[in-house]
Amino acid sequence: MTSISGLKVAALAAAFAFLPGMALADDAQYVGPIKEFVAAKVAPWLSDPAVIGAIKDQNGKTASYSDADIQKLDKQWRAEVDASAKPLIDSVLKDPLSAFLAKKKEAAGGIITEVFVTDAKGLNVGQSDVTSDYWQGDEAKWQKTFLVGPDAIFVDKVEKDESTQALQSQVSVTIKDETGKAIGAITLGINVDGL
Repeated sequence: MTSISGLKVAALAAAFAFLPGMALADDAQYVGPIKEFVAAKVAPWLSDPAVIGAIKDQNGKTASYSDADIQKLDKQWRAEVDASAKPLIDSVLKDPLSAFLAKKKEAAGGIITEVFVTDAKGLNVGQSDVTSDYWQGDEAKWQKTFLVGPDAIFVDKVEKDESTQALQSQVSVTIKDETGKAIGAITLGINVDGL
């Protein structure tokens, strides 16, 4: 994959700076640096065939899912989080996209605390770590990206992680295919102390 030139990175950062994003007034100081990080370090791999292919494959499988189907899967996922047998969770964690995302998280040197990709229904496609639920479609991270359109970015409020005491935020971005059509979204936990 070719790298993005400094000029393109600057243009992406400028574009992301003006995209819709929500943050509390206290969090405003982090929005710009988070968007710059995404433009420089994340945007280059959002068009990777590993990402696009996995989302398209899952969209083909989940297109006909009803609300009841989605709720059933989400309920199963939530039950599996604390169970010894985790067939649904394991099926996502063993997906090649999850391995790809785990490598990207590791390469970020602690700035990315988690990363997961969702499909056109808001269902997990791949992830670096186990999420608490399978369906993100009822949350702002998906609603303020995928539903908004192909250039949407949403920066959530900054919170202190009780286990690490680090300040963290989640940033979500719509993922689009080669035609520019929104096909899914990505959410990243960002350690803002590392920016």
